[in-house]
Amino acid sequence: MYLEHLSLTDFRSYAQVDLALQPGVTVLVGSNGIGKTNLMEAIGYLATLSSHRVSSDAPLLRFGTERALVRARLVRGDQTTVLELEINAGRANRGRINRSNPVRARDLLGICQTVLFAPEDLALVKGDPANRRRFLDELLASLIPHHAATRSDYDRVLKQRNALLKSARAGRFTAGHEATLDVWDQHMAAAGAALLHARLELVERLRPHLSRAYAQLTDESKPADAIYRSSLQNQMDDDGATAFGVPGQNGPAGAAGAEELRQLTVGQLTERYVQAFRESRKKELERGISLVGPHRDELDLILGQAPAKGYASHGETWSMCLSLRLASYYVMLDDARTGGSAPVLILDDVFAELDVQRRRKLAAIVAGAEQVLVTAAVDADIPEELSGRRVTVIPGGIDEQEQ
Repeated sequence: MYLEHLSLTDFRSYAQVDLALQPGVTVLVGSNGIGKTNLMEAIGYLATLSSHRVSSDAPLLRFGTERALVRARLVRGDQTTVLELEINAGRANRGRINRSNPVRARDLLGICQTVLFAPEDLALVKGDPANRRRFLDELLASLIPHHAATRSDYDRVLKQRNALLKSARAGRFTAGHEATLDVWDQHMAAAGAALLHARLELVERLRPHLSRAYAQLTDESKPADAIYRSSLQNQMDDDGATAFGVPGQNGPAGAAGAEELRQLTVGQLTERYVQAFRESRKKELERGISLVGPHRDELDLILGQAPAKGYASHGETWSMCLSLRLASYYVMLDDARTGGSAPVLILDDVFAELDVQRRRKLAAIVAGAEQVLVTAAVDADIPEELSGRRVTVIPGGIDEQEQ
């Protein structure tokens, strides 16, 4: 699959911009702050319905406007698909597929698949667990779009259950609320079990690709791995962080716990959650928050025998971040071989952050992809392995003479 044309209206800094694209490598060159990342962000948003830079939609709208439009023409084999996404202030976003009647925005998920590398990816290793959970959930929604609804259902139930627990903490909890909480426990257990089951399966698919990608990018002196740690396994602190450094917490023991959960059905996981809610109810009522569930889980990233967070060098941290993105690309390629399509690779200002060795290794890995979109402030940042079309980005648009 490749993106043939991108059009933005009132998105970020652009009142209107059109960008023609083609298969292979395209490098967008322009000064920092000129709007290169805005173009890449729009493509990524079309694929995942979220931005890699901000957590809300408001900053995506050009200042003073009430909606933004992202339009794209995709080519998959001999099939062309036109997607349009309307991002609205204060109301639900809407989409169109091949100029049909408006549909829910999430109905566009899975049509445009991308893997986006960006400096913000450092948060995948150095940031809090929410960054790693988001990485998994976005990849899940790209591979199996109905899991966007799975996550949305879980978030809705979690919000309702937390509101009830907060009422209890404020002293407004009655016997009637107890029965209501029992009902919400059942709803949250079912939604949480579906989400946990999907995440566990995804991590199992990612692990060999993560190991392979890290070896490709480095001298292979340390193996890389990822272990999913569920709140059904460990007691976590308020931020959902596990206690690293305790003997037996990492490595085989953690992997064994995840594998045990992975063997359970969604129904069996639901029962586990119901039991966990029952056992933690007193503590939850005292603290006014839900202490068990996928929202408190962690994806442990391991280098050698130690967690990457806090132990990896700056170079190792970058290699782990890049390896996670490459692993997601390889997982999508696995799907492509069974009827899907290769995702568009987007490298947004990544090469300026890397040393020469990592630049060249990453470039050699991605150069053969069907479509690679790269942004850079200067041509010198781009490795020779990514020779291709150059496009100059200027304030408010594209220099047409450079296309």
